[in-house]
Amino acid sequence: MALDFTAIDFETANSHGASACAVGLARVRNGRVVATAAWLIKPPQGYDHFAPINIGIHGIRPGDVANAPDWSAQLARLKAFAGDDVLVAHNAGFDMSVLRRACAATGDDCPSFRYLCSVQMSRKTYTLDSYRLPLVAAEAGCSPFAHHDALADAVACAEITIDCARRAGADDVFALAAALGVRVAQIEVPAAARAVA
Repeated sequence: MALDFTAIDFETANSHGASACAVGLARVRNGRVVATAAWLIKPPQGYDHFAPINIGIHGIRPGDVANAPDWSAQLARLKAFAGDDVLVAHNAGFDMSVLRRACAATGDDCPSFRYLCSVQMSRKTYTLDSYRLPLVAAEAGCSPFAHHDALADAVACAEITIDCARRAGADDVFALAAALGVRVAQIEVPAAARAVA
């Protein structure tokens, strides 16, 4: 299976998408997870308040990110890991908005990644009462994992996508999208940014 992509998951400090405080990444080559990475992020100034509800979800506190590199410093690392891969995220609209909003908050150019949503693929593959990540991961045969740990969530997303591709008989992300009737979307880069690039 020549299934290559990078799964991604962000955690945020509060309800604003710019408040990225952690990221997890899982690189897939030929239908297997071959590399992973995860790190904490100091959210951009003005978006760095940690809401109690978010702390309750992921357990990350202000002190945990006090000495972490900020978004601008981490963006190059993220781009280097993902390369030209299509990104896959569970509820990709959220994760892609984190990328866009954090870049907007810091003035960084947002990379125009192509992406797929594993929630959309799951709805076309499994019949479940809920398509929350832990339930879909269990249906895909994944081992139990620490939900809302960015790396664990990214790996689960990768394994779900691999299972969807296996069930669909698809050997790459574009064939998978076509087989399931979902779209490989792309992060919109504002026209002004494109003109400068």
